[in-house]
Amino acid sequence: MLFALLTWQVAAHGVLYRWDVRVDAAALRSAAHHQPLRPAAQLVADLGDIGVAVPVLVVALGYAAWRHRRAGVPRWWLPSAVGALAMAVTAPLVVPVKDLLSRPAPGTAQLVAHSGYFPSGHAATAAMAYGLAVLLLTGPLQRAAARRLLVLAAVLLNLAVGAALVWRGYHWPLDVAASWCLSGVLLCLARLTSWWGTRG
Repeated sequence: MLFALLTWQVAAHGVLYRWDVRVDAAALRSAAHHQPLRPAAQLVADLGDIGVAVPVLVVALGYAAWRHRRAGVPRWWLPSAVGALAMAVTAPLVVPVKDLLSRPAPGTAQLVAHSGYFPSGHAATAAMAYGLAVLLLTGPLQRAAARRLLVLAAVLLNLAVGAALVWRGYHWPLDVAASWCLSGVLLCLARLTSWWGTRG
């Protein structure tokens, strides 16, 4: 529902859209006054790139399959298969919305494409890849504190990626927020499917 609300606001140039424009302008002004931070922000933003995030997920998929098989889990392959499928359907869900809204690039950014920035593909890639990796890796962890720490690390990482994408002028804030909403739904579905499929 929140994803639908954000999409409507961007399409209709509603209240949240106007807030989005103001926040983006403030972020760009901040970036202009803090030039030395640009390389670090770029590095963080690049963590949402397919070439970085997906290999992390692939390692987690392989480890989870090996661990579940070794532990004799019924349908040991299912969590990894579900994770791979969830990652695979992310782009086909994001791209049509990008094409439909054709939102222009934020600020004065000189980017490759002139439109198609809502929702953020990089934010969705990061949220899905690192989120799925956490879902796959928290199962074998025996201590609740370790599981909470891993989840917290993934949340903070995604917040940093989203902030860097906005601060570097690659995306509007609502682009990132919409990707998080969509990714949250997919992660919940992946979690429920894996849990149900490996019972019994």
